[in-house]
Amino acid sequence: MPSALPLGDPAPSDGLITPATGVGAVPFGVYVHVPFCRVRCGYCDFNTYTASELRGVRRDDYAGHVLRELDFAASVLERSGVPARPVSTVFFGGGTPTMLPASDLSMILARIRSLWGLEAGAEITTEANPDSVDADTLAELASGGFTRASFGMQSAVPNVLRTLDRTHVPERVPLVVEQARAAGLDVSLDLIYSTPGESLADWQTSLDAAIACEPDHISAYALIVEAGTALGRDVARGVIAAPDDDVAADMYELADARLSAAGYEWYEVSNWARGEEHASRHNLAYWRSFDWWGAGPGAHSSVAGTRWWNVKHPAAYAARVLDGASPAAGREVLDAETRSFEHVMLAARVRGELQLNELAPTARTRVADLIARGLVDGRSALNGRLVLTLRGRLLADAVVRELLE
Repeated sequence: MPSALPLGDPAPSDGLITPATGVGAVPFGVYVHVPFCRVRCGYCDFNTYTASELRGVRRDDYAGHVLRELDFAASVLERSGVPARPVSTVFFGGGTPTMLPASDLSMILARIRSLWGLEAGAEITTEANPDSVDADTLAELASGGFTRASFGMQSAVPNVLRTLDRTHVPERVPLVVEQARAAGLDVSLDLIYSTPGESLADWQTSLDAAIACEPDHISAYALIVEAGTALGRDVARGVIAAPDDDVAADMYELADARLSAAGYEWYEVSNWARGEEHASRHNLAYWRSFDWWGAGPGAHSSVAGTRWWNVKHPAAYAARVLDGASPAAGREVLDAETRSFEHVMLAARVRGELQLNELAPTARTRVADLIARGLVDGRSALNGRLVLTLRGRLLADAVVRELLE
């Protein structure tokens, strides 16, 4: 089952927040969680549900429930005195958002536009599995205002896809990329490496297949074995070997080499794009600690220094929104120290995002040592910005810990 929600304070049913002192107006985005999947992948601990798990709620009703939350959101922000801003990015994630009809997704986007407006050139993304869309679906999404499709490719090797319980065949990926292009959408491909049984040659095959599709953006994430998942249980029982950290590091270095040679630039530890204009602006909004409202069961929000998360099950979520109450299960108000801590933790992973003068004095004294150890780029540091080297990206969590000690 999906991972548990975090602990926090009780969330008021009216959803009202008090903007924190020292928090200014920043860009505003919307995340829409669509928790439906045709099958549950063995490695996934996201808040997702197959048809057999949807007791007490119908998938056909889901778009209406999200519309209710969005209306509630607009009222909460206005009554809380949060400055009104047009939406700069919208991201439909899951689950598999394209398990819903394209007309439902476009209807939700239209409601976001009517409530807040969209910035000129706003980035509007939906995730999709390669076998959950076709040319007509993608064209309808583009007509509805979507600008970007993010496909869960994961691998181009059949046995790796089987280990991950993915339902598409490798040949499907270039086809849907071509269809998305024909519809006028930007394209991102998501890859996973260090799957049990995956060789370095397998990983190179996947990288080369992704590059051959010529997407605008590629994400590559190391597989994390989560407790409570089918894969986690198999690893715990010794049925499947756990991923090897050294092999994962080799795979990351290979990814960076192949992607760089193909014209992709890393801008975050796990993300590469064909130029700054193709970086995922929605994900950058998270790393830059911008505001966003997350709609849907289990979705997280962060606005004006308050963070909250919705109840997980779609039936519990539906009951709350249909009753006109906040679907939040808990919340926390972030003090200035926590906001500063999180800014360093997130911004350090983004190329050139963290300015050295934002670090505490003791942390700034450690930068020279990090440069000497080959973890931080010296030239960038002279210009006042922290940029991780390739070795630093491999050890990003350790670098961040040192900066925050």
